[in-house]
Amino acid sequence: MSAVVTVTDLTKRYRTVTALDRVSFSLTENRIYGLLGRNGAGKTTLMQLLTAQNFATSGEISVFGQHPYENERVLSRISFIKESQTYPSGLRVMHVLRAAGLVYPGWDEEYAQRLADVFQLPRERHVTKLSRGMLSALGIVVGLASRAPLTFFDEPYLGLDAVSRQLFYDHLLADYTEHPRTIVLSTHLIDEVSDLIEYVLLIDRGRLLLDVDAEALRGQVVTVSGPVAGVDEFVRTGTELHRVLLGGTARATVRGDFGAAARDRARSLGLDLEASSLQDIVVRLTTSTNGHAAGAGSATANKEATR
Repeated sequence: MSAVVTVTDLTKRYRTVTALDRVSFSLTENRIYGLLGRNGAGKTTLMQLLTAQNFATSGEISVFGQHPYENERVLSRISFIKESQTYPSGLRVMHVLRAAGLVYPGWDEEYAQRLADVFQLPRERHVTKLSRGMLSALGIVVGLASRAPLTFFDEPYLGLDAVSRQLFYDHLLADYTEHPRTIVLSTHLIDEVSDLIEYVLLIDRGRLLLDVDAEALRGQVVTVSGPVAGVDEFVRTGTELHRVLLGGTARATVRGDFGAAARDRARSLGLDLEASSLQDIVVRLTTSTNGHAAGAGSATANKEATR
């Protein structure tokens, strides 16, 4: 698959703060990415740079083979639905949908109206009178119905209840299946979207920790529990990210190569072995004392291993 986005040594500094530190990666066509990380990690800054809403301090950006800044041919193919999306105060919901139809070449008006019904959006209401949840739903409708070849959703669910969030996930997956494009989801509700994410980009303190296939990542991190001595022996085969002690037993999250032989070894040591969830992996890599160093050195290796 061809690259939709290519980023090389991308750095963004705000005076004494480095928001992004020499980040390099690529996004290929027709894939759902999870852009993950803690608050302030640099995720929104990265999306702003890719959508020409900010300037890089250094490094190179290529979107559809061109630089996106003041490039209508590129920007018309991008949809960026961000947290607390704002619209001109005089617009009603129906005006926003009508304007989106003029902006996006691939806009599907019939689909937009169906989604508006699904999320119970009042067409006549002024945008300024919408609740936070309805405002989020409006952004979701625009993002999905735009059918943009490159679509960013930056925390798109704010204010939505569990039912509405699930409706979003269901419609995103169904429409992506029928109309493939590159979608980037930036979210903290990792467990809710883990089944959607095909590829993981994990950012921590401005650095890229992971650039890896989601399934491959799940196979690299396990949680092992049992007698402390057995856990100590097992973790020597990988990198320990986290541990909890309870009397004479321990529960540890470990990253490494865990094939059939490793599972047999765990059983021989009297240990229980289970796969870690994507959310647990992200938490452990961004909060463990050695997670930053281990992750930073692993992004390139992970990318090479999954090519």
